[in-house]
Amino acid sequence: MDDALLMTASVLGATLRIAVPLVLCALAGVFSERSGVIDIGLEGKMLAAAFAAACLGAVGASATLSLAGAMAVAAAMSGVHAWACITHRGDQIVSGVALNVIAYGLTAVLGLVWFHQGGRTPDVAAATRFTALFPQLAANLESWPVAGPLLAEGLLRHNALVWLTFALVPASWWLLYRTRFGLRLRAVGENPAMVDAAGISVTRLRYAAVLLAGMLCGIAGAYLTLAQNASFSPGMTAGRGFMALAAMVFGQWHPVRAGVACLLFGFLDALAIRLQGVALPVIGTVPVELIQALPYVLTVVLLAGFFGRAQAPRALGRAYVKER
Repeated sequence: MDDALLMTASVLGATLRIAVPLVLCALAGVFSERSGVIDIGLEGKMLAAAFAAACLGAVGASATLSLAGAMAVAAAMSGVHAWACITHRGDQIVSGVALNVIAYGLTAVLGLVWFHQGGRTPDVAAATRFTALFPQLAANLESWPVAGPLLAEGLLRHNALVWLTFALVPASWWLLYRTRFGLRLRAVGENPAMVDAAGISVTRLRYAAVLLAGMLCGIAGAYLTLAQNASFSPGMTAGRGFMALAAMVFGQWHPVRAGVACLLFGFLDALAIRLQGVALPVIGTVPVELIQALPYVLTVVLLAGFFGRAQAPRALGRAYVKER
């Protein structure tokens, strides 16, 4: 019973930690695509932000400054995407793919040239990383029967970015569905001509949504190198941006439902880590590669099964041309 309880608490804690970058990128996709702008470049922006945060952390910048730098880099990439797709009405998918390719190549090359460690950055010191907020409280509660391990490992050993991420889910819902800005943002993704006729700038709203998405990707990237890991390595996002897109589609472009879908991905990933080398009844020992592929298999299944039936914003992917 004790082993099962500890396993449950461990999986719960790992699920929340693993889901953080997925939730942030899914929220970024919700804001961008609710405004009518497809954002395939979530992966690239998160990777570039992770590299920026690791570089700043490696030279001794504080965790807050490194986070701000990561958000600035991702927002700048979003600005390029917005400039290409909104101002110049370029192909949104091509622009997003280009950002991904640039981020993958540029971070690897700069990491190699600057640090000479095969593209990796030096480890970020513990003093300049985000660490658990309530370690002493977690240690005190750990001895409690049943609820103690669940509270300690599942909730209290998390850092500030984990708490911030899950606070952003209801905050995003409130912003989209309970504010004038959210109403206009959703309207511009459904019928930009109507928004324009009401005297509201379609361009300004879409820029705001895309830049907000960039900042969320920046937090996700910073989390990877300042909280989940201690350094940057090339390609470390490992497809999380695309998994977040799948979660967003599965969640019907709704922040809360997309967040729940990300938790499902996080749970599968956490479970996969703990099933490696474990012999299961009847099946026996499952190959590690198959277990590691589970979250990606789920991504394909969700996209194949739900993309055609999901009701996307009607103006998604369409450049708006103001009528004269």
